[in-house]
Amino acid sequence: MTNVEETITSPFDFVGGEVLLVDKPLEWTSFDVVGKLRNSIKPQKVKVGHAGTLDPLATGLLIICTGKFTKRIDSFQAEDKEYTGIISLGATTPSYDLETAVDQTFDYSHLTEADICDMTSQFVGELEQFPPAHSAIKINGERVYEKARRGEEVELKARRIMVKSFVIEKIEMPEVHFRINCSKGTYIRSIAHDFGKALGIGAHLRQLRRTKSGDFHVDDAWDLQDLIKKIKLHKTTLSTTVDNS
Repeated sequence: MTNVEETITSPFDFVGGEVLLVDKPLEWTSFDVVGKLRNSIKPQKVKVGHAGTLDPLATGLLIICTGKFTKRIDSFQAEDKEYTGIISLGATTPSYDLETAVDQTFDYSHLTEADICDMTSQFVGELEQFPPAHSAIKINGERVYEKARRGEEVELKARRIMVKSFVIEKIEMPEVHFRINCSKGTYIRSIAHDFGKALGIGAHLRQLRRTKSGDFHVDDAWDLQDLIKKIKLHKTTLSTTVDNS
């Protein structure tokens, strides 16, 4: 009987609580990942949630909590995050990233690497930041990106954020590779937009990857499809073990 119990409780205990680190694929929403995992766990009826939304065009660390561990989501979400990515200088988009097409272009030929690196100091410390109009913030129960996509003007309030470090890792004009450590609620798209504006030209976020959240690192995260296979294998093993017990 002991072997049966060990098989049932290992390697996953979704009801008792699991913290699953997932490397979110490109073009998936955070809700897509939660839905995929919830469906893979069925027929168990288990709460599944995520700590910290990633935009569809971002990849990287997504913390998924199940069962009783969903109570930990707020504490995980409150922790500092680290991101790497690419800012593209000389062009703006309404969404501040590649979700929408370029609407303005600017000459950046006068910029030096020193100009770019020196500007990062203005984006370190406690800042007031306006979220993008194309964001998941709700106004009167509706996501503001839905209003933005209809062409409606959206008035968003500035929020206080903390950027602990902003490091330029490589410059291949017009692309600027960076690493940022920041507080929860920071929109890296807005930093990219504001960074270009501060340089006197436009900019948008070309690529984004969340590498850390608190003590969790993306290097320890599951590939989503590998995790789904592992869960299905566990369910098959569980079913076979119970049938033979």
